[in-house]
Amino acid sequence: MAVVLDLLNNDPRRKAGQGAAPRHPEKAHRPDTEVLRKPDWIRVKAPGSPAFAKTRSIVKEHGLVTVCEEAGCPNIGECWEKKHATFMIMGDTCTRACAFCNVKTGLPNALDPLEPEHIADSVAKLGLSHVVITSVDRDDLADGGAKHFALTIEAIRARSPNTTIEILTPDFLRKPGALEVVVAARPDVFNHNLETVPSKYLSVRPGARYFHSIRLLQRVKEIDPTIFTKSGIMVGLGEERHEVLQLMDDLRSADVDFLTIGQYLQPTRKHHRVVKFVTPDEFKSYDTIATTKGFLLVSATPLTRSSHHAGEDFAKLKAARMARNGK
Repeated sequence: MAVVLDLLNNDPRRKAGQGAAPRHPEKAHRPDTEVLRKPDWIRVKAPGSPAFAKTRSIVKEHGLVTVCEEAGCPNIGECWEKKHATFMIMGDTCTRACAFCNVKTGLPNALDPLEPEHIADSVAKLGLSHVVITSVDRDDLADGGAKHFALTIEAIRARSPNTTIEILTPDFLRKPGALEVVVAARPDVFNHNLETVPSKYLSVRPGARYFHSIRLLQRVKEIDPTIFTKSGIMVGLGEERHEVLQLMDDLRSADVDFLTIGQYLQPTRKHHRVVKFVTPDEFKSYDTIATTKGFLLVSATPLTRSSHHAGEDFAKLKAARMARNGK
């Protein structure tokens, strides 16, 4: 069974000397929301294997941040056992306060100029054939961190030229030219998550704009059609089925290749509540419909997350494109 800790009041990742400062100060005064009992189909393997420990050791040795830990991903045990980790660059503090997210919010520190090399070193030591790089939102930076993404991609390419690179970026809202800098570094997969349907943006993702995110993904394809594009959403936030189907159409209009759909799991009582646990049959229906709409690849299960099985999925993406285009 997936266990979600109350990290607002009991955060094991809080550094010594930080006292009782909350992880989510902007959520501290919100009323507690109801936490629904999780159904039997949401189960994860508890981490603890030697391979998991080795991955964790390499991450800690280089002082790296992973979204696996910061976002409390339920798949961390499975992924780290396979030496798959999603590295989160530009610090562990986000400038936004999305209602679903467990990443710490506040004023971030300055960028670490050595971080791209540290990431590249860890990728080499782990022997990764495919790596996923994501980040917090950095609205405080003039380019939203676009150059840092590019430098990280370049460092990995120089150190591990055979490693394929997937990035999961923020929206670079009101950062002219930022997207072009990232695309010019030529990641193999460009992922930007919509997170939810447009009617839920005000309550779930208030700092973002739905159609800006759609346009961002469309623009990637316009600049470089060879880059795979990807986006994901959570369900169980109160969205209607017809809204999810319309979102699929919006993504296909932007020529997005890969769609992921997973169950939202509430990090703490101060976060957005789970309105519904979507059944496996409903997920299967979403998978079938999205496939018929033309996505090259769809992953829709309760425990699907953006970076889950990313390496295997990249191989499937390439195969699907070859089958469709005949090359």
